[in-house]
Amino acid sequence: MNFLYRADSHFNLANMFTFGNLASGLIAMYLATQGNFVWAVVFLWIGGGFDIFDGKMARKYNLSNEFGIQLDSYADFLSFVLTPVFIIFISIINQPETSSFTFVLGAGVSLYYIISGLRRLIQFNINAEEGEVEEYFTGLPTPLGAIVLWFIFLGGLYVYPALITVALMAITGWLLNSTVKIKHL
Repeated sequence: MNFLYRADSHFNLANMFTFGNLASGLIAMYLATQGNFVWAVVFLWIGGGFDIFDGKMARKYNLSNEFGIQLDSYADFLSFVLTPVFIIFISIINQPETSSFTFVLGAGVSLYYIISGLRRLIQFNINAEEGEVEEYFTGLPTPLGAIVLWFIFLGGLYVYPALITVALMAITGWLLNSTVKIKHL
């Protein structure tokens, strides 16, 4: 079990938590395809828990390395960009009562959000230094973006029409790559 505490191991403790995030995102995606949106969101929150602890483990046991940085971004992309957008798209935007205009706009904004999230994660990886944690994020981090999308999802289900959901997704996508400073917890 020594491999769990070696920074050069691809299966160290921090990366195992990241694999948990990745697995949670995959399960959430599957559940969404089955129309089980509540459990899909639960698994995204579980993925978020794994995402918090992978960084904590990496710092606590000095396990940060380039592989882990890349792996974390891939897991974040699935769990906090692709899957939340997919859930919103199939549960709210892709409904029979949604107008054709809202559907097309929603598809475009969904693609915009995905590209914005991917761009943010790539830029983060380019700027990341192993073991370093900045005091502030520049732009909305993708896990926090997923939390915002969760509230947008709930509002879209119970409060406002799909067009408002699309507009709020576009604003959140813009925030991912904005110059807004957000304190790192």
